Amino acid sequence: MRQGSLRYLLGGAGFLTLRWWEWGPADGAVVLCVHGLTRCGRDFQHLAEALAAEGRRVVAPDLPGRGASEWLPDPGLYAPLSYAAALTHLVARLDGPIDWVGTSLGGVLGMMLAAAPGTPLRRIVLNDTGFHVAQPAIARIHDYLRAMPDLLPDLAAVEAHLRDVHAPFGPLTDAEWRHLAEISCVPAAGGGFRLHYDPALVVPILAGKPEALDLLPLWDAVDLPTLVLRGAESDLLLAETAAEMATRPGVEVVTWPGIGHAPALMDSAQIETVARFLR
Repeated sequence: MRQGSLRYLLGGAGFLTLRWWEWGPADGAVVLCVHGLTRCGRDFQHLAEALAAEGRRVVAPDLPGRGASEWLPDPGLYAPLSYAAALTHLVARLDGPIDWVGTSLGGVLGMMLAAAPGTPLRRIVLNDTGFHVAQPAIARIHDYLRAMPDLLPDLAAVEAHLRDVHAPFGPLTDAEWRHLAEISCVPAAGGGFRLHYDPALVVPILAGKPEALDLLPLWDAVDLPTLVLRGAESDLLLAETAAEMATRPGVEVVTWPGIGHAPALMDSAQIETVARFLR
């Protein structure tokens, strides 16, 4: 595993640093993996190691305000257009055909770039991401964000917190939960641990009402081979939305039982499903 970084220009904020994690040969065909709202690039480590073993170059950025990437100076900048601007700089640096794997928010960003004329994306994997999110799911996200702790006393408490809030990830092993805990926090200045993102990123989300999200115009502009992964118990990607997406030529939907939002992409069957599609 290697780490990379670049400076990108974000209107109103100047130049900022985006960092990413990378696996596989530098000359391999690129797979760009983008995480969800409060997660980080190393969420994809298990998938990345498997794809790297097949000769792929896997790049997994920490979105602005998360992980090792620089925090934004204004909470109002934490929005999909800012994330897309940062990722566009990274896509330009990679300079070639790109396969995209996006979980939740990362899937939305994938649709944004895939819908753009002249996109360098050639295939996309949408992990529990669809063109519609119902209001109850948005309300649940608001509740989850309000309850996020500012400080946790030790790594065991971090792991316990993640086991609670990310239980829908599915039946992960103890080692997998510990991995998620280790990559999800940093030591706090006064002791204990804080979660690995800027607390201000929730401000613009919680400032609005929890309303249903309609991305159908964006989805209608995507014309690429697409793999849609869905947790059977997900409230963000409903079964009827996934079924409608599956009616489009070139779109494959795979549903995983006993999982909600979102499949963690650590299980060997999930990894093989993604690898098969990308081959």
